Amino acid sequence: MGHLQLWLPVLAGLAGILAQEDLYRKVFVFRKDPSDAYVVLRTRLEQPLHNFTVCLRSYTDLSRPHSLFSYATKAQDNEILLFKPKPEEYRFYVGGKFVTYRVPEGRRDWEHVCASWESATGIAEFWLNGKPWPRKGLQRGYTVGATAAILLGQEQDSFGGGFDLYNSFSGELTDVYLWDTGLSPDKMRAAFLSLRLPPALLTWKSLSYEVKGDVVVKPRLREALGT
Repeated sequence: MGHLQLWLPVLAGLAGILAQEDLYRKVFVFRKDPSDAYVVLRTRLEQPLHNFTVCLRSYTDLSRPHSLFSYATKAQDNEILLFKPKPEEYRFYVGGKFVTYRVPEGRRDWEHVCASWESATGIAEFWLNGKPWPRKGLQRGYTVGATAAILLGQEQDSFGGGFDLYNSFSGELTDVYLWDTGLSPDKMRAAFLSLRLPPALLTWKSLSYEVKGDVVVKPRLREALGT
């Protein structure tokens, strides 16, 4: 109580499909490469974030750079960003700064990633397929803004726009979550295994979203490891 509730904005000027549904065992299929399509995610943020965890599962054969999760404010376009510049590397951005995690090149299989951050220590965690990578330091004392545009499929270079098509995502995305806290190791593993999870700001089983362009919701063709 007492907090102003801030709705994430509707990106105006483009016709989209607005929905809120349980997407369990479903995926967003981004069909084109390169693509101008994206999905806007909506939630209510009551206050800025001092801690957060973002998780998602992706399936793609892209070898070029691509964005997985983009959270932009008017002050900072890379407020939170999960970005894969090449098959063996992830970048995790907070407030425009990033840390790099080198990973084994994928075998054309589902990859589940979770990234968490806490302001008080500046500790960034990165988990790939249920396993933690060494923790790193990032933006100690920073605060993530609450009035944001959250997109899947594109990297924002301005608030809600400024896309580079050759940083777009092509493939399948599923199991997208955002929490306003750092998850414990047990919950990180639970996210990978699709087990019971704590309440979240964004939850795949009750997702409010708007499709912009050529993105289709389809059943998952094959199960990801751990689900």
